[in-house]
Amino acid sequence: MTRAWGSCLFLLAILVALVDSTLPDQNTVKVLRELKNISATNGNVKQCLWFAMREYNKESEDKFIFQAVKVVQVRLQVTDLLEYLIDAEIARTDCRKHPNSNENCVVKENSKLEKRQMCNFLVGRLPWKGKFIMMKQRCVDT
Repeated sequence: MTRAWGSCLFLLAILVALVDSTLPDQNTVKVLRELKNISATNGNVKQCLWFAMREYNKESEDKFIFQAVKVVQVRLQVTDLLEYLIDAEIARTDCRKHPNSNENCVVKENSKLEKRQMCNFLVGRLPWKGKFIMMKQRCVDT
């Protein structure tokens, strides 16, 4: 008889755990601090922009490297991460993509290869772990 009760309690505990894990409020990220404008000269912003450009160039099928030419706006939101929303203008440079390329690249201007885009990057940052996460990326030609 106690074995039957033990099985029933075990199944009830599993059911409660499953219901609890599917509640919508339990699976949302809590915003600890809403979006607020911050300076583009902030050290974390510079690191996040560097990371965003590295990821952009890695995923891009373009033969040339793009770099940020102007940071329009940066906002920070604190959740379980530091979330940096960076609006930036990027442009194609004269550097071709090569592994381990450390060239000084110049933006292509007034040429057939000139290309500029406005991008929104959402980069998650865990500075205490040295970790970056590309959460969203959206770019449109200008």
